[in-house]
Amino acid sequence: MKRGVLLILILMVLIPVVVVLIYKFEGKKPVVDMVVPSLYLTKSYEMSIEITDPKTGLRKIMVSIMQQGKEKILLEKQYDVTGFLGMFGGSKTIKDNLIIPIDFWKYGMTDGEATIQIMVSDYSWRDWGKGNSAYIEKKVIIDSQPPNVNVLTQRHNIEPGGTAIVIYKLFEENIKSGVKVGDNFFPGHSGLFSDKNIYTAFFALSHVQGPGTSISVLAEDMAGNTTKRGFHHYIRDKNFPTDTLNISDAFLEEKIPDFDVGEKNGTFQGEKNPLLKKFLYINGEIRKNNVETILSLSKDTENKQYWDGKFLRLQGSSKKAGFADQRIYKYAGKVIDRATHMGIDLASTANAHVKAANSGRVIFTQQIGIFGNTVVIDHGFGLCSLYAHLSQISVNKGDMVKKGDDIGLTGLTGLAGGDHLHFSMIVHNVFVNPVEWWDDSWIKNNITSKIDFVKQM
Repeated sequence: MKRGVLLILILMVLIPVVVVLIYKFEGKKPVVDMVVPSLYLTKSYEMSIEITDPKTGLRKIMVSIMQQGKEKILLEKQYDVTGFLGMFGGSKTIKDNLIIPIDFWKYGMTDGEATIQIMVSDYSWRDWGKGNSAYIEKKVIIDSQPPNVNVLTQRHNIEPGGTAIVIYKLFEENIKSGVKVGDNFFPGHSGLFSDKNIYTAFFALSHVQGPGTSISVLAEDMAGNTTKRGFHHYIRDKNFPTDTLNISDAFLEEKIPDFDVGEKNGTFQGEKNPLLKKFLYINGEIRKNNVETILSLSKDTENKQYWDGKFLRLQGSSKKAGFADQRIYKYAGKVIDRATHMGIDLASTANAHVKAANSGRVIFTQQIGIFGNTVVIDHGFGLCSLYAHLSQISVNKGDMVKKGDDIGLTGLTGLAGGDHLHFSMIVHNVFVNPVEWWDDSWIKNNITSKIDFVKQM
């Protein structure tokens, strides 16, 4: 009997001790999850760290940055536990989220590699009471110098709706660069010259931008350092004509009933003039969406100059509408809408053969809203041409075409009121005046002479 009681007493003492020992000698390291915004340190650099230890709880975290043997402590934090050994009737920290700014410029560190070090320990009795420890190192790069930019081209003349080219040289890799025109950014591209550090940027003014528009080369490195370099340019002013279009019931009855407006189909029936209401929706919302789609296509550009010389105009055609014409739409003698015509309408005979205006790569061959059957050709470096209202498309996306190749037939698909070709030129995400690209002298003076000048440097 006494032995039984003694055994029970021993077990009553031994079991809790074993439980405590198993608990306190657990061997799982704390978990550290570190998120850094970039390999490159910037002046607004913040590192986020999540640390977790669900067993014995967090004891300590220390974060530092080291360069060439010089260490700077960024954070040192001790976590407390309460209760019996942190197990019963107390509290412990099992998880913490930290945001740590790294103000490297205050620590006397120089440009180059550095190492971020993190050490986290827990309240385990392992390692003679020091606990389990997790160590993490992250290599980063300190770069405080803005990129160097050398503009190689000299005089740049441009007008509203016009195009220009600037060529510049960078002196380090992994630089985002291009031309900032107002709030719009035109990316620069390498590849036109044998020196991969020489970049070319076609840029443009929209039809509403004129004298006073800020234009500069912008370069930003991986660390967020930026350089803004102005260059000589002259902006000529230009006005665009106004054109009045009278919308007739015959036009509405011919074009509008079968025009697909997606989920809005059938929603105009309760209106006083459902065809006119649908036309206004097409000419407003649908036009806006179609234009956004078209202007996004230049993202598919290649860093190759496919075009050569002036661009072709539809053979034997006459101009029916000009670039950036300010259109006023009237119905029954009243103004009902306004829009800007972002291309040139050319008409010859019905179903006339449409030729590729210059060599390039076909990047779009679809029916799209107001434009109807449309072909878009990439000529390289963000320069594209558009052919709309086609009755027939003779090429496929991905085809390589040469100047003068057949790509389709004129027509009246989309919102066209008669058989014609709507022709547009696009620079990155801006419609530009095709007249410039039909002019040999303009191309030589404003584009190719600058390319040749740099090649001879």
